[in-house]
Formats: sequence, structure tokens, C-alpha cells
Amino acid sequence: MAPVCLITGAGDGTGAACARRFAAGGYRVAMLARTEERLRKLEGEIEGSSGYFCDVSDLEHFTATMAQVREEMGAPSTAIHNAVTASFGTVLEADPKTFEHIFRVNTTALMVLAQGVAPAMVKAGKGAIIVTGNTSAWRGKPRFSMFAPTKAAQRILAQSMARDLGPKGVHVAYVTIDAAIDTPWTRPRLRPDEPDDFFCKPKDIADEIFHIAHQATSAWSFDVEIRPFHETW
Repeated sequence: MAPVCLITGAGDGTGAACARRFAAGGYRVAMLARTEERLRKLEGEIEGSSGYFCDVSDLEHFTATMAQVREEMGAPSTAIHNAVTASFGTVLEADPKTFEHIFRVNTTALMVLAQGVAPAMVKAGKGAIIVTGNTSAWRGKPRFSMFAPTKAAQRILAQSMARDLGPKGVHVAYVTIDAAIDTPWTRPRLRPDEPDDFFCKPKDIADEIFHIAHQATSAWSFDVEIRPFHETW
């Protein structure tokens, strides 16, 4: 039977691109998202995919949804934590409750994801957990006081996971996307006048994630940085 890839945050950008890439690579794809309409649309477009309504900030529901995926599709051999939320403001403007919600989606949900998928991977002696991150995992700008700490914690959690699960056969990697991602909402809202090559294409991100998930065990990556060729860094 074809292997299963579980994706959180199956939106119109990177999540959907990953679903298409893994389906094209022979996987059955379990797509988790908060929008039923989007899930049904993707199910119609991607052969071998199944959509599951799930808000990963509801940890009990997230755990139950992963159990449902295992029951209906089988244990995932690859999991991609792409769910993300953010809010911006300086530390004096920050709302602690909002901060805790962001932390739950970006970081706590990654821990819950690992607890849901890693045991079967360890038993099988193989598997991959890939996290989509960004440059906020490496630096904190003034108005990123509620977002950057969650992404930095997410990366360090992923590193702890990699050092624990790697020797057991499970490849954990963190993909820092240093770019504006070309999505239906990015251009009109944030960068309407930028040329095409300013953006990082979701399809290209998905191709790299697929590659990471299939690296030879003698040459695993953990920190992977991807950016458009002319990005300043």
C-alpha cells in the first residue's frame, strides 16, 4: 500500500503544494486544515488525498484527528508541520493571551504532532518529520515579539526531536524559508509591485521538502535554508 504523508496547515500555498508533490511521488496524503471548503477543493484536485478539518491549537482535537488518520489511512511515514499563525507588535503592545495562542499553533502543536506520528516511525525504523520555518526562528525584530519567539522555540524543539529520533531512524529537519512566498494573498496584500523572481514558489519549496524527506541516511540535513537567488542575506 502507498505510504501516507500527513500535512498540517494545508492552505493554498506551501501546504497545498506539498500535498500535490507527495501525491505525485506516490503518497496518499492526509491534509489537515481549518477550512472545510478548501479541503474539499483539494480532495477533488489531488488523487489519493483526504481532508480532515482540524484546528491544531485544539490539542485534544488534533490528537484525535491524527488517530483518525491512522485508523482510516494508516500510520504516516512522513509528517509536515506547516500550520502557522502570527500577530505583530512590540513587546509593550503584545497581548500575552495572543502570544500563548501563537506558541500553541507553532510550537506546542509540533510536539503533539511528534507524539502522534513518531512512535510508529520508530517502530518501523524509518520516517520523516519536516517543519516549515522562516527567518524569525533566527532573529527577533521589534514588532515580532509575539511571533519570533515561537518560531525560535519551534526550531529548537525540532532540533531536540532530531537528536532523539534520528538515531532511531526518524529524520527530522527544519526548513527556513527566507523569502516572501508566492501565494494568492501575498502579492495583492503585501508585495503587489514585485517581479516574479522576488518570490519563493510553493512548488519549489515542496520539491525541496520532498527531497529532504528522501535523503540517504548517510547524508541527512537538519537546518535547511532556501531563498530566491537574489535575496539579500
